[in-house]
Amino acid sequence: MSLAVTLSRAQEGIAAPQVMVEVHLSGGLPVTNIVGLPEAAVREARDRVRVAIQNTAFEYPNRRVTVNLAPAELPKDGGRFDLAIALGILAASGQVPREKLDDCEFLGELALTGALRGVPGVLPALLRARACGRRVVVPRENAAEAALVSDVDVRVADTLAEVCGWLRGAQELSLPVGIPCDGGAQDGPDLLDVRGQLQARRALEITAVGGHHLLLIGPPGTGKTMLAERLPGILPPLSESEALETCVVRSVAGQHADLTHWRRRPFRAPHHTASAVALVGGGSTPRPGEISLAHNGVLFLDELPEFSRHVLEVLREPMESGHIVISRAARQSTFPAQFQMVAAMNPCPCGYAGDLRQRCHCTPDQIKRYRSRISGPLLDRIDLCVEVPQVPLASLGTPRGVHDEDSATVRARVLKARRQSLMRAGRPNAEISTRELERDCALGPAERRWFESALERLGLSARAYHRVLRVARTIADIDGGAALLDQSHLAEALQYRRLGS
Repeated sequence: MSLAVTLSRAQEGIAAPQVMVEVHLSGGLPVTNIVGLPEAAVREARDRVRVAIQNTAFEYPNRRVTVNLAPAELPKDGGRFDLAIALGILAASGQVPREKLDDCEFLGELALTGALRGVPGVLPALLRARACGRRVVVPRENAAEAALVSDVDVRVADTLAEVCGWLRGAQELSLPVGIPCDGGAQDGPDLLDVRGQLQARRALEITAVGGHHLLLIGPPGTGKTMLAERLPGILPPLSESEALETCVVRSVAGQHADLTHWRRRPFRAPHHTASAVALVGGGSTPRPGEISLAHNGVLFLDELPEFSRHVLEVLREPMESGHIVISRAARQSTFPAQFQMVAAMNPCPCGYAGDLRQRCHCTPDQIKRYRSRISGPLLDRIDLCVEVPQVPLASLGTPRGVHDEDSATVRARVLKARRQSLMRAGRPNAEISTRELERDCALGPAERRWFESALERLGLSARAYHRVLRVARTIADIDGGAALLDQSHLAEALQYRRLGS
């Protein structure tokens, strides 16, 4: 029987659905047809595979070759199926043993010389193969990514000839070698570089402990960007599962992660000219955007009002749900987007409203129009809004004070406070549900009366009510982890809402 079946994986969002490559040889004029909804790059595989087989000293069948990629309704793109197609043709023609293909999946693009080239989306394919209990063969370019996944038999090959020799039992394929990991240690920008700004430092620490969103407002040159860039340095390191999720997104996007620092939280800072598709993802073949590439990390939006209003509005849903669903006529893809948003903006178009050194030349209407570029619903989703004033120039040349702490000191407090929230709810405070709020943010009778009165005066929404409680819970964790929130925790949390209310 001139029929052989090999297994591979397609790429659909961060999923990796199985693709069965069926190859049949029959009589007739020599021709190769690929069916099963292949896109252009997959249709061109017939030429790549034919030349690669011939250059590997195998015989390409001089018969009618039909390749079916099942399931037929799943779109297939890229060169990831080349290796599976080539092995299917060789097995159908009796040049490699057919039975060795049953429990193995193959990923890789073929060069005309028979060499294997790396493909994107290897990590999700390996995770699905692990769930099915199968072995996987990948190109050496993907070996470092493959080493991140434990409990799966992964083999690494350089050429088609090596894979065929392994299937024949003539040689062994090497195992992927892992890259030493730094365990999430930080060597980036340090908080010690920031002088003064005690309130902004406090807000940054609260943001790191609770996983909250933060907005910094102040004149140019006050250190807003410096503070935002130093947030990853005080965040807890990624757990293994979180790091793997982050690497999966980068793998699907075709970006090679820095695997020596794979436990560090990502920091993404798109320019304000970025489109909505660049920010949330999309395209004819859906790909992850900046919010997904910032998954489990920080998304920094500098000059927030300069972003298009439409671009900012698309952030509202993923800020609440933690994922983004991209729908197209033929498919629907879901990407994770559990990010912390840190934004920075000037108080007015010229940037100097409220500054004691520079005079502001903006009219009240100009300031109102400038701030109205950010909608109320988006501001309502930001937990902390903090003013960042000018630092006295005289303080820049003086020795650092006791409050000018480095990132390592602040990070130690963040880790201690974050452990309390994880032990209590299993997640950061910003992610706890409404029902968990009732359990973890208990108020005494006097505190509840005071809090309700303050909410009425400020005119806050129900969403703001819950977010203030989450921030107050984080403040209590930093200050020792009291079971009941007191008035000082609530008051500090409320002051961070005054600019965003």
